[in-house]
Amino acid sequence: MDTNASAPKVVVGVDGSPSSYADALRWAVRYAGLVAGTVDAVAVWELPGLYGWSAPAVDIDVDEEEARQGMLEELTDVLGADAASVRARLVHGNPTDVLLRAAQGAGVLVVGSRGRGGFARALVGSVSQHVSQHAPCPVVIVRPGAK
Repeated sequence: MDTNASAPKVVVGVDGSPSSYADALRWAVRYAGLVAGTVDAVAVWELPGLYGWSAPAVDIDVDEEEARQGMLEELTDVLGADAASVRARLVHGNPTDVLLRAAQGAGVLVVGSRGRGGFARALVGSVSQHVSQHAPCPVVIVRPGAK
């Protein structure tokens, strides 16, 4: 019998920033421990220049395996042995859309409050703002330095 079938799923968005790993990820793992849940760490990659004005077409070679390995290394650096309990997912797409899809059926979606600043945020808004308004589950926005 799969005991994880009924365990609450905690989805956490990680974007490579120290605050997303050090703060949001740790918060998600602690919370999952309290509710006997599972953790899905979701990192999203997309091509640069997709915000605002259009840019010239660029041939960018993204090495997904290298990015996935980097994510796993970050998880291990932050969580140590607890990293093995986290399901790491690297997904191509728009961060808001990917996180909203990942949150389907989740008990909670955890995101950091850090992201694009200033002008880009004014053009498209923040990921945390968008997911907090549209997520199918409760959303926790973890501020940098949260304990």
